[in-house]
Amino acid sequence: MSKTADTQLPDSARPDPSRWRALVFIALAQLMVVLDATIVNIALPSAQRDLGISDGNRQWVITAYALAFGGLLLFGGRIADLWGRKRTFVVGLLGFAAASALGGAATGEAMLLGSRALQGAFGALLAPAALSLLAVMFTDAKERAKAFGIYGAIAGGGGAVGLILGGFLTEYLDWRWTFYVNIPFAVVAAAGAYFVIREPAGGRNRSPLDIPGVILSTLGLVALVYGFTRAESDGWSAPMTIGLFVASAVLLAAFVATESRVRSPLLPLRVLTERNRGGVYLSLGLAIIAMFGLFLFLTYYLQVVKGYSPVRTGFAFLPMIAGMITGSTQIGARLMTRVAPRRLMGPGFLVAATGMLLLTQLEVGSSYAGLILPAQLLLGLGMGTAFMPAMSLSTYGVEARDAGVASAMVNTSQQVGGAIGTALLNTIAASATASYLTAHAAGATGPEAQQLLQMQGLVHGYSSAIWWAVGILVVAAAIAFTFINTGRPGTGVVASSADGAGEVADDEVKIPVVAH
Repeated sequence: MSKTADTQLPDSARPDPSRWRALVFIALAQLMVVLDATIVNIALPSAQRDLGISDGNRQWVITAYALAFGGLLLFGGRIADLWGRKRTFVVGLLGFAAASALGGAATGEAMLLGSRALQGAFGALLAPAALSLLAVMFTDAKERAKAFGIYGAIAGGGGAVGLILGGFLTEYLDWRWTFYVNIPFAVVAAAGAYFVIREPAGGRNRSPLDIPGVILSTLGLVALVYGFTRAESDGWSAPMTIGLFVASAVLLAAFVATESRVRSPLLPLRVLTERNRGGVYLSLGLAIIAMFGLFLFLTYYLQVVKGYSPVRTGFAFLPMIAGMITGSTQIGARLMTRVAPRRLMGPGFLVAATGMLLLTQLEVGSSYAGLILPAQLLLGLGMGTAFMPAMSLSTYGVEARDAGVASAMVNTSQQVGGAIGTALLNTIAASATASYLTAHAAGATGPEAQQLLQMQGLVHGYSSAIWWAVGILVVAAAIAFTFINTGRPGTGVVASSADGAGEVADDEVKIPVVAH
């Protein structure tokens, strides 16, 4: 959009002149949240030794964060719509910094677990506020594509960056720095947001808070995420696992019924029922299932089978990061205003599936340069290309007052997808490994042969689970092609729904991406 065109718009419709500076601080905050999802994993063995955490309880360092984050996301999105996104964003950042300081200073198991739960709670405020700020600040289609390209690259690649940073901090400093490192991120982002971000007027939803919806959604999502966590440790047929899934289904069904009746719902069902947004939430959640499984298996493969150090393991993920940044900023952002979103998301997921397909050929002696590197490049390119339009479409057609809760749905689909991916694919891998070891145990005589058999069994389990990940990505591509029918975005200012903004299935018609 030209400067001349900007001056011809009324003040309320003009883009914020500091929007690009605001993007820096929003992206920094998003990087911090995504980093934290993986950075603690590498530090966990050291923290466990220092604080005397038992093997049975160590999973709670990860689970406490996931439960609070996943369970409170919808509530956090609604708070952003009610309080204002800028205020929620700043409060979330400062709270996250305080919780990180508490975790770094932890003197025992309870203090560490409590800090992780607090991190998750403030992350649930921060994440939807960050994405919805982008949705309401960037209204020009081309600028929106660039902004979401950057955001999508960070959302996709930040987890791998966390592995590198976690390895460095744990190996050369101390595990506590995996918590302390969040503090400068949060303080800089909060200060920048406070002075730079100017939230557009008239975008708040001041309706009374839907307390029954908050309770039902939080309990339902916590039960769902915890159910997958227990499935990984106790098995899918364990009474506790089944009970959690049943409770989750009942609570979430009651939540949907409640939302269809109350005057001011926590999650207006119109956010879910629009086919493009629904397609994004579903396909993105499936893609995250595959991606989280890959992070898990490649980390174990490189460290346990290949003997890589934590730092070397982190650097081994660099090709995936490079692919994601390239796919998101150079492919997705450049083509977003030229082709329909489904023509980026569908092929993107298929390219990622091709990278996964290469990794099904993993063996104990596989070459990093010959197999793992090209597979990561394909996976990164595909995911980056698909993530960019997915993030942009997550608030497609919503009114400004629903932007926070619509953004929360993207984070919810990612969080639930991550929990499913870790539990489901790890269970498949463990089962395949056990079957392989049983079938080949008779031929392994001597310590060296048994050690080799153990490694072969692990790799067989990884490759078996990765086959499932390939299929999941193909299903994600099919959903993107089927559900997402909006055409390529127009090049002007995003229209208001009151101005007649609509959608068509024809890929060649220029239409608004999001209505405010």
